[in-house]
Order: sequence, then structure tokens, then C-alpha cells
Amino acid sequence: MPANSPYGAYDRNHSGAGAHRTALVLHTIGDVAAGFLGLWILLYLLEANQGNVFVDFVHGVADLLAWWSQDIFTMESEGVRVFLNYGLPAALYLLIGHGVAARVRRV
Repeated sequence: MPANSPYGAYDRNHSGAGAHRTALVLHTIGDVAAGFLGLWILLYLLEANQGNVFVDFVHGVADLLAWWSQDIFTMESEGVRVFLNYGLPAALYLLIGHGVAARVRRV
């Protein structure tokens, strides 16, 4: 801290590390949410065993994350319907997570 700083002790504690950590957390949450949704789409399209515990867990998490977008698209093809109904929230979680993180980093 420069001796003639008008902000006094504030400069010492405000290095921006808190904003960067917060941005990293928001960025990561968006990525993880989109990752679960993308993994469910992949498992569904590859016809993974629905009785498997891991597949059931991923499907449950994806349903929790995409509750608001269920049945937005009602296609006859089940694969396209799953892709769109889970892909839309995945894209939005990525965009919102990265966008908010970028704004927080500027603070």
C-alpha cells in the first residue's frame, strides 16, 4: 500500500480476490449444472441402462435442474425431445453462469 493512499487500510484488504473467488464459484456452478444435463442427454441418447444407480442419479439431478423446462418441446422423436428439453437449460446455465461471473470479476 502506498504511504499516500487516500483509502488507507481499505487498499490492503481489497485486492479483488473475493470477487475473483465469487466469480469462480458462479462459473463452476454453471459448468457443473450444464455438465449434469449434458451427461444425462448423452446417457439417454446412448441408451444407458436405466436401472443403473449412476444413470438414475444423473437423471435425478438433471430432472431437478431442468424442472422448469420439462415438456417445452413435444417432438415425436423421444431423443430430440430429451435433447431439446435438457439442452436448453444446459445452455442457459452456461450462459448465465459465465455472464454473471464475468460481471462479478469486473467489480
